[in-house]
Amino acid sequence: MAKVYIKYINHEITDKDILYEDNHLIAVNKHAGDIVQVDDTGDESLDEKVKKYIAKKYNKPNGAFLGVVHRLDRPVSGVILFAKTSKALDRMNKLFKGREITKTYYAVVRKRPQPPEGNLVHWLIKNPQKNVTKAHDHEVPGSLRSELNYKLAGELEGYYLIEVNPITGRPHQIRVQLATLGCPIVGDNKYGYPRGSLKNSICLHARRLTFIHPIKKEPVEIVAALPKDGFWDKFERLVK
Repeated sequence: MAKVYIKYINHEITDKDILYEDNHLIAVNKHAGDIVQVDDTGDESLDEKVKKYIAKKYNKPNGAFLGVVHRLDRPVSGVILFAKTSKALDRMNKLFKGREITKTYYAVVRKRPQPPEGNLVHWLIKNPQKNVTKAHDHEVPGSLRSELNYKLAGELEGYYLIEVNPITGRPHQIRVQLATLGCPIVGDNKYGYPRGSLKNSICLHARRLTFIHPIKKEPVEIVAALPKDGFWDKFERLVK
């Protein structure tokens, strides 16, 4: 059976999308639907859009270097960081690998998490053919240990806002671990929510990255505003 791809709106990167930029790094508030790197869909990837933005802004007719430091799933919004030099890329990769980056996400679910605050540890295996990750409560062959902390941040009109701090960074980690808790993310029918989003997104937002700059050795905090989509706006007063 031929693969069927959802067609997403193609957003050009502009100044208002840029959350942070210096000579070494650039951070973007990613739209849900943007794919970080090129895949089988053939859709223009976010890294290519950012390269075009840099080339145009700094008049680089031969293009610009851009290194992908980390990734966000396609239906997820929020802060994503790229390296503008190979030196910064190498050092940021080491920071992520050494878990020296603090990451904060917000997720919206329909079921109150029990307990309202805790630590989740699972062993995850991703099926690349189906693009689905499965969680196990014990180590199995080929699995990767995955850990996150979460807490209930607030309740609004029957929806629950959860703050998540992943300690590891595995494919679909937050999505599958919250689903295993019994709290699938709103719109994420891949992991148990009863229906998908009409906006081709799920209610998971990468809110904040905090780290020590790999070159300047100064603390950096990058915060991405919630999407202005008529739904996330309601939770603005509950996020930090």
